[in-house]
Amino acid sequence: MNSGAGKLLGPRHWFSWLAVGLFKLLAFLPFRHQVLLGRGLGGVGYFLAWRRRSIAKTNLAICLPEYNEVARERLIREHFAWLGVAVVTQGLTWLATPRRIARIVRVRHRERIDPYLDAGRPAIFLLPHFVGLELGSTAFSALVHSGMYMYQRLRDPVIDAQVLRARTRFGAIPIERHRDLRELVRRLKAGTPFFYLPDQDPGRRRGVFVPFCGVPTATVPTLGRIARMAGAVVIPTFARFLPNGEGLELCFDPPLEDFPSGDEKADAARMNQVIEASLRGMPAQYFWVHRRFKTRPVGAEPIYPVRRRR
Repeated sequence: MNSGAGKLLGPRHWFSWLAVGLFKLLAFLPFRHQVLLGRGLGGVGYFLAWRRRSIAKTNLAICLPEYNEVARERLIREHFAWLGVAVVTQGLTWLATPRRIARIVRVRHRERIDPYLDAGRPAIFLLPHFVGLELGSTAFSALVHSGMYMYQRLRDPVIDAQVLRARTRFGAIPIERHRDLRELVRRLKAGTPFFYLPDQDPGRRRGVFVPFCGVPTATVPTLGRIARMAGAVVIPTFARFLPNGEGLELCFDPPLEDFPSGDEKADAARMNQVIEASLRGMPAQYFWVHRRFKTRPVGAEPIYPVRRRR
């Protein structure tokens, strides 16, 4: 055993290994039972994770202002229930066989993507952060086509190793987030699909400010640049848990027309419009607990309470 692996077995990581074992045990439950358990745990999380609940409430007030207070509160509770499902089903992405994944995940509108994949055309799959993203991405690699994705290491090395192994076990290729784009573009041109997850706060240095739900929002402007460099089509892709434990849908929208435009800021705004439209279609499953509006334009007031460091 090498020293790196030995360190991961030390006492400081025992809780992480316990979590890994629990996730793997849960993977053997029938999917409907996982959903019931996840929704129950999500209900508990609603009461315990009060900071995340507050973030979700702020985000909903900005993005869905037509919802009244009661409707937003109901939506937040439902969102936490689906977050619990995403957590409990994590073990499926680590252990489930393609055969079992095919029983759980329904792939919709393959006719929109197969011509590009069959011809080896460069294709970027735009996957906004919905709670079914992890299982949906695994299903894509297992049932549709292996691809590549941007990878950022997790803080916990034990969980990081498990997640990396899970994401690559069907041939997906991780690309470090801060690597040069040339390798990514080269693989795209060779016919390897790219999963692009766009809607996280990139900070002021890496982002541009374009509208998202009517608010100037720090947004990564890379999608248009990569699409232009590789000559790639961009296909909006969505993962959605179905009600009553019936499974998960992986849906492909038609490729974006007249994209990229050559203006990276306009392309970033167009991307945000796609995400806005999708979150209205399944609002309870969008990742509301992320501080999407954390980075503000110079001089603008913060949207979330400022955390004071001890």
